[in-house]
Parts: sequence; C-alpha cells; structure tokens
Amino acid sequence: MTFVQLIDCKTSRFDEMNRLMDTWVEQTKGKRTASHSIIGKDRSDDSHFIEIVEFPSYEDAMRNSNLPETDRIFREMVALCDEMPTFTDLDIIRDEQLYKDTCRRFFETIATKGDLPPLDGFLTENYHDHDPSFEQDNIGMDAVRREIEMWRGGFDSTFTIDDQLAEGDRVCTRWTWNATHNGEFMGIPASNKQVTMTGTTIHRCREDGKIVEGWWQYDRLGLMGQLEALEM
Repeated sequence: MTFVQLIDCKTSRFDEMNRLMDTWVEQTKGKRTASHSIIGKDRSDDSHFIEIVEFPSYEDAMRNSNLPETDRIFREMVALCDEMPTFTDLDIIRDEQLYKDTCRRFFETIATKGDLPPLDGFLTENYHDHDPSFEQDNIGMDAVRREIEMWRGGFDSTFTIDDQLAEGDRVCTRWTWNATHNGEFMGIPASNKQVTMTGTTIHRCREDGKIVEGWWQYDRLGLMGQLEALEM
C-alpha cells in the first residue's frame, strides 16, 4: 500500500450513504482497485464522517476513480451530503505495519516447499545482504537467491517468528529455524538429522514496503555442532 485517499464529508443521512456505498461495492465487484477502506465518525459531530481508502498505487486510485460506476455513485453521494465533500490524496512515506508484513512473508516464502518463488515482491533489485558467516556481502537479488537456494538444498525447513519490532524503516525479527538435514550443505552430506537454530535479522525497507538491506545474526556454531561437523 503506497497511496491513501481521505474523503471528508458531512451528512445527516448516513444510513442512506451507507447503503449507497454497499451498492457501489457490488456494482464494481472485480473492477475496484481499492485494497482496503474504513469509515470513521467524528465523536464531537455525528454528521461528520471520514473515509480512508487504501490503494496499491496512485495509478490504481485513478483507475478506480475513472470507473463509470464511481462517477455515478459520486454524484449520488454529493446529493446526500450537507456540503461538498473534500478529497485529500496522500502518498505513504512510512508504514511500519506494511514493513513487518513484508518481512514476515519473506521468511515464510524462503522456507516454502517446492521451487523457490520469485523474490521481487519482497526485495529490491539491488538488495544488500550482510551475513557474518560469509566473507563477502551478497548484493543483488540473484546473489541472495543463490544463497537461499544453498540453504534450501541442504535442509527442509520452517521459520517461526518469535518476536517482531518495527521502528522507522527498520524491522527486527527474532526467529527460530527448524529443519531436517536432507541434502548436502557446505560439504556435509545429508544426515536426516533434526536441527534447530535461533537468530535475529534486521531489515531496512523503503516506502513501497520492499526490503533494501538485511543484517543477520544466528547460531551457526550451534548448527554445526548438531550436524557433528565441528573439528576438535
């Protein structure tokens, strides 16, 4: 979600307005581009209402506005208002809930069964990955995908999100990874051992919710001990 429209109106005929909105939703089914909407009533003025409508982008909002059903409903809405409604268009510059959702879905996706799905819905093309277990950072979606495939080739795994905190453009996720070692990993042949590992990842997101950068900390030494791969 990157764009929000606020519709501010005053009406003493809200029940009729509500039915009109239901009619519009029904008539635009399958064509409407809004992803979510809520309506709030002013606690100090029973005739004052504000609708907040979310769209994936400004372009989606304009397509929604250009629907013939929208134009017809708008004219009927104005007739029900005590005065001309106002519209405020807002570009979203910070959405911590969106960032947390993106990071959560990223962890779910990289542990999914079967082929690894596309990552361009989560990561920017020039994503920068910091992992202390490797000498060099991974930069770019292709490099990150190769690293993820390396882990997926060695383990059948799941992530459990234990905690998640967001502040500004950063999301900190504390996770637990449970896996079966059913493939070769860094020269260690498959053992079918059940292993677990805990870690924390900090992601930096940009305005549209995609992840730009990531910093990983996890108990790799403990993992190698479980695989009996530590040299004395």
